[in-house]
Amino acid sequence: MDFGGDVMESADGQRRKKRHHRHTPRQIQQLEAMFKECPHPDENQRMQLSRELGLESRQIKFWFQNRRTQMKAQHERQDNCFMRAENDKIRCENIAMREALRNVICPTCGGPPVADDYFDEQKLRMDNARLKEELDRVSSLTSRYLGRPITQLPPVPPLSMSSLDLSVGGLGSPALGPSLDLDLLSGGSSGYPSFQLPTPVSEMERPMMAEMATRAMDELIRLAHAGEHLWVKTGGPEVLNVDTYDSIFAKPGSSFRGPDVRVEGSRDSGLVFMSAIGLVDMLMDPCKWMEFFPAIVSKARTIDVLMNGMAGRSESLVLMYEELHVMSPVVPTRDFCFLRYCRQIEHGLWAIADISVDLQQRDARFGAPPSRSCRLPSGCLIADMANGYSKVTWVEHMEIEDRVPIHLLYRDLILSGAAFGAHRWLSTLQRACERYACLATAGMPHRDIAGGTLTPEGKRSMMKLSQRMVNSFCSSLSASQLHRWTTLSGPNDLGVRVMVHRSTDPGQPSGVVLSAATSIWLPVPCDRVFAFVRNENTRSQWDVLSHGNPVQVVSRIPNGSHPGNCISLLRGLNASQNSMLILQESCTDASGSLVVYAPIDIPAANVVMSGEDPSAIPLLPSGFTILPDGRPGASMSAGTLGSPPAGSLVTVAFQILVSSLPSSKLNAESVATVNSLISTTVEQIKAALNCASH
Repeated sequence: MDFGGDVMESADGQRRKKRHHRHTPRQIQQLEAMFKECPHPDENQRMQLSRELGLESRQIKFWFQNRRTQMKAQHERQDNCFMRAENDKIRCENIAMREALRNVICPTCGGPPVADDYFDEQKLRMDNARLKEELDRVSSLTSRYLGRPITQLPPVPPLSMSSLDLSVGGLGSPALGPSLDLDLLSGGSSGYPSFQLPTPVSEMERPMMAEMATRAMDELIRLAHAGEHLWVKTGGPEVLNVDTYDSIFAKPGSSFRGPDVRVEGSRDSGLVFMSAIGLVDMLMDPCKWMEFFPAIVSKARTIDVLMNGMAGRSESLVLMYEELHVMSPVVPTRDFCFLRYCRQIEHGLWAIADISVDLQQRDARFGAPPSRSCRLPSGCLIADMANGYSKVTWVEHMEIEDRVPIHLLYRDLILSGAAFGAHRWLSTLQRACERYACLATAGMPHRDIAGGTLTPEGKRSMMKLSQRMVNSFCSSLSASQLHRWTTLSGPNDLGVRVMVHRSTDPGQPSGVVLSAATSIWLPVPCDRVFAFVRNENTRSQWDVLSHGNPVQVVSRIPNGSHPGNCISLLRGLNASQNSMLILQESCTDASGSLVVYAPIDIPAANVVMSGEDPSAIPLLPSGFTILPDGRPGASMSAGTLGSPPAGSLVTVAFQILVSSLPSSKLNAESVATVNSLISTTVEQIKAALNCASH
């Protein structure tokens, strides 16, 4: 008897059963259009759709069955929301009546009336029983819809390890004890609290999200090509005309915008030194995206892949999470859960569209009310120029609700939309692509500290180490819900903020790390501040640790067209630091500047310059971020005629290793040291730039 054939047929049958086909967004769009006209198509209509879409009639039938089930679930969900609102209303009325009964007075004598306690108690018991029954019914229906039980109370927010109890006295005060009893909570690999992503997309939600992404793509293309009727030229990036947008892109239920919600919309375009395929690959990969935009994107994750495009990502759809920051401890981050849809429009032309997904449950884990901030259809068009360059048209469009008041220093920059606007994204991308091009090419050899030549491998190794240093510095300045800072009070009152974490990352020194930062305003243009702090000849004027001694350039690697975009290896000319070097990267573009540096010993520097893997070399970076203050009508650079020079928003940040023992406690001396370090650095910068009175 031949059993082999039966086994093979059975295995083939199982493979056929497991085969799963996902429709493209365009197929779903046509199916949705048909569903709106006829939710129950007959056999002829299904056959016609089958021919038009290239699907089997059985697939069409099953899709409509699933869509009707989904529509029924949506109606049940709306009913649940209505019943929950009624439940809340009854509960509020109950509380109001109870308060009214407590405060009622007798109209005759003015005293409290004789209350029937038994009647009131029985009435409240009946109301509570009825409300509990109603809540149980709503919870049961919601659980059936979600496919899992729901929690009726939000989880307790995790305790941030950066919450330091420093209220016992001012820094340097004898009232501050010799040791602070700090409990370092374990979190991720760097000792920060763990981060929870939203849940992946269910099969029932996929058609809705595909349709949402398709509509967002269509709107993005229209926004990118729209003329002056929709975009207002202000001398810089184009700004969205919100009234015109609302009239053209009217959406159901979006006619009312709360008084606390504002719109940020901007557009910018320019040439980028990278191929279109390279840009698409970078934007669809969250790790590369963070690496290219460390000054804007502090976190990025892929939650779910709804469609994985083949052959160069011709069509991809992913659900992503992002956290955006301004690299200052006084500016809260913005976080969005959104769909990113990539599609090749035609040969050499790509579009990437973003649209927020309303997953309010992600805010519940912080114990905070849901935010009304969201990404409206935005993204970029990428046209390949066939000469190594691409033309990028970037569109940013958000609705923002600020949960806390905007810090006065950053108010103009944020309200102008420049902090997260298209101009900042595009300028950062142009600079990052120049750096990537320098990394991809070997370039000219350089001299190392021993007098030899820096090989191409050594150059790439140093650039990778410096990139990790910059990324680490940028992420350390995040001000998210899980990354809290504590403000110190002291005699200088510079608003220094500190945070502490236990470091176990192999790229950082192991132990307890204290971070400190402050943001200040200087009446000096950005380019002048950048030139001062990056120049090795003026470093001794602000670097407290150099003790006034000059520094010498050991090696320098340019990584962009601007002379300030470079990586330097510096050596202090003092006897106490002969065994240490300073790795520094400075970079600038039209939207702002960075100067980041970290000490590195000579053996580690030689390892890097010989071309070996630098991933295990520990770095603890410090540095400066320099942004324009955003004042209207001001120019970013000195010497511009017709407008007053703009000021600069400068954030000074230091990190110090308190102890190499992870179980160590933070002592008052370490806090006082880093506070004094920042205060002295700020004073010396102000004195050198002739603005000590500010």
